[in-house]
Amino acid sequence: MRDTSKHQGLRNQLANVLSAKGILDENILNAVRKIPRHLFIDSSFESHAYQDKAFPIAADQTISMPYTVAFQSQTLEVKPGEKVLEIGTGSGYQTAVLLELKAEVYSIERQRELFKKTSLFLPKLGYNPKRFVFGDGYKGLPEQAPFDKIIVTAGAPFVPKPLLSQLKIGGRLLIPVGDSTQIMTLFIRKSSKEFEKHELGDFAFVPMLQKKN
Repeated sequence: MRDTSKHQGLRNQLANVLSAKGILDENILNAVRKIPRHLFIDSSFESHAYQDKAFPIAADQTISMPYTVAFQSQTLEVKPGEKVLEIGTGSGYQTAVLLELKAEVYSIERQRELFKKTSLFLPKLGYNPKRFVFGDGYKGLPEQAPFDKIIVTAGAPFVPKPLLSQLKIGGRLLIPVGDSTQIMTLFIRKSSKEFEKHELGDFAFVPMLQKKN
């Protein structure tokens, strides 16, 4: 797996682009500078890997554009040691960013092809989530709850109640809600029954699918 000084230079340029777009968290920018994004996508796209674009990966899914990954990570306000549930492992790039932020990551993927590929690939780069799970993101991970933060990396037609219930008081759930386009929506749990809701603009994600038997 090649990672050259040229790749490093392109990552530095990408971090500068994200900074200009409003990503100010230096820990996130450092993660972008460090993680070899070109290894997370098909080699035919390598020359474009450090542009602020989404790309197709296996199972008709995509790797999100770097700005989206950085925006979600910044909005979550991840602190070292926090338990973070990721819904939609995908290529594993967002997972790697969360791990660079020193979170304890639990990640769910419902596409078996992606689950197998990414659960083998990430450890080769030195990224080891607390748990990789093949399962239904709509159900969350109740046996590991509660979580400090929950991030959803696919467009959900509605907000799954199990995810809200698995959030700690004071915790944050960030989820793109909608069909063809989504509104990035942040929920902050204020009490056992009360949530503060913030809508943060339009984004485009692949659909969040339920697990097939």
